[in-house]
Amino acid sequence: MTARGTGRRRAWAVVIGVGVVLALVSYLAVRFLRPATPDECTAHGPHGTTVTLDPDQASHAATIAAVAHARGLPERAVTIALATAIQESKLRNLTYGDRDSLGLFQQRPSQGWGSPAQISDPVYTSGRFFDALVKVPDYRGLPVTVAAQQVQHSGYPQAYAQHEDVAATLADVLTGREGPALSCTVSGANPTPSDAGSGAAGTASEAGDGGGVAAAVRREFGGTPAALPTTGGNSVSYPIPTDQPSTGWSLALWLVCHATELHATSVTFDGRRWSSTASDRGWTHTTPDPGRTGTLAVALG
Repeated sequence: MTARGTGRRRAWAVVIGVGVVLALVSYLAVRFLRPATPDECTAHGPHGTTVTLDPDQASHAATIAAVAHARGLPERAVTIALATAIQESKLRNLTYGDRDSLGLFQQRPSQGWGSPAQISDPVYTSGRFFDALVKVPDYRGLPVTVAAQQVQHSGYPQAYAQHEDVAATLADVLTGREGPALSCTVSGANPTPSDAGSGAAGTASEAGDGGGVAAAVRREFGGTPAALPTTGGNSVSYPIPTDQPSTGWSLALWLVCHATELHATSVTFDGRRWSSTASDRGWTHTTPDPGRTGTLAVALG
């Protein structure tokens, strides 16, 4: 073989070797250096509408719906409250606002809404909003902007109307009427500072235990359904009447929206399961346990 032929073979070997190395580097870069899936929650409405929130916003939206459930209020009340909170705070538990306004609904201590600490509690502030809303005559039949303005007395009363479609979609989903129509992708990050010590995060223990989760559910969602007795501290179960699937899904979605705060690793109900370790897959099908039909179970890490 000539020296020229040997040189060509060596050149091709170098080219192939470099190509293999570049391919391997590219694979590793895509596999290990690609950006992580962002934490977010997506709700799918009944008419093809989609609403995407970050987990902080979703947890507050779920709390508003939960407080309405605890009080036996209709879906329309949830829509009005959500439209108001979206306009006032973008569903953030704000520590600032116009003059002394605070919280999800930008309520003012100087106007009798409560102390700054109370208004900074999403559960308390949602309850105070509903206290005022139910006193509005025929609020269910009023346009959202009119009903909200009767409570808020805002300088921009027409602003609430622009959020009605988003609020109605969230209310429809969070009240459980559409089943597993909301899912969150989570990376296991800690709760945001604005929520530390308030709402579900303040009720559940840092370790994530059944007693803390049950207490958080009672505080926000109400006493029905009541948690079943547990033998260990790493799970909680709730019996859901077979004729009330929307109640089960409302609670299941609330748990998913608060999963990071409550250290929930999975939520299982009605043959579907959401898992924090595969949260990008949403609600997957699971084989129902005949002995646990109608039971909602949340596992804790």
